[in-house]
Amino acid sequence: MAEVKLFSGTNSRYLSEKIADYYGYQLGNLEVKKFSDGEMQPVIHESVRGSYTFFIQSTFGNAENLLELLLCIDAAKRASVGYITAVVPYFGYARQDRKDKPRVPISAKLVANLLQAAGADRVMTMDFHADQIQGFFDIPVDHLRGEAIFMPYLESHDLSNVIFASPDVGGVKRARAFAQHFGRDLVICDKERRRANEVKKITVIGEVKGADVILIDDLVDTAGTLCRAADALLAKGAKSVKAMCTHPVLSGEAYNNIESSNLDKLIVTDTIPLLKKSKKIEVLSCAKLFARAIRNTHEYKSIAALFVDKKGH
Repeated sequence: MAEVKLFSGTNSRYLSEKIADYYGYQLGNLEVKKFSDGEMQPVIHESVRGSYTFFIQSTFGNAENLLELLLCIDAAKRASVGYITAVVPYFGYARQDRKDKPRVPISAKLVANLLQAAGADRVMTMDFHADQIQGFFDIPVDHLRGEAIFMPYLESHDLSNVIFASPDVGGVKRARAFAQHFGRDLVICDKERRRANEVKKITVIGEVKGADVILIDDLVDTAGTLCRAADALLAKGAKSVKAMCTHPVLSGEAYNNIESSNLDKLIVTDTIPLLKKSKKIEVLSCAKLFARAIRNTHEYKSIAALFVDKKGH
């Protein structure tokens, strides 16, 4: 079996080190040189010939993280690597997965094309904004799910008074998985937007009076939707509102919005590093899940077995 090599992008090293520790390997020797004009040049300081190589890099923030990942893949390909998996815990541009207005790009498809053109043989990620993005790729995609982290966390808590909620109609499938797993009810927050990142109105569909509500979503950006959804749920009689979101994008006024909101707690993973600490934000690590997925990929074992629960959901 080919040797495994794990490498980290610059801004995901905080997570890559934890993944490597769970896996039992040290990160490979990769240096990303910067020229005075800002150009990047990744240099792999060890042989990767014939190896099973994993490049770990979330593509959050500006486009430099994506470009760095592409250059790393190209460097390995030109060094006669055996097989390349791009491990992208947070897949940026995933929200641009369709033409929802004239003359706009389908950016998620373009990023998929770029990863393939650079030389990736496989992509591993977690909680795409929409499952169908997997169809943008002509290479295998291992799509991990945040529920593999959140469900075990919730199992240690009393859920007898809990109702799960989706903050919008598009996230119903995700929230329903939690409701079915724990045998709890589900409600939907139907949102009407003025424009991107600005919600005009939220209508709660379902009964929440006296319940402890947990909102389930794939990411939180400005936190405007979550905060407005919490207000709407409390106005309908909910006792308390928490939220679980895989990717803490948290841009703009997100931290201030959360701190001043009626949310009791926001629970996220570390696919993206927090810019600052907040007493209302709790972070669960996805490192162990990715380490197990990397091992299963290398050993040709099932990935689905990592997150399909005992009820087959």
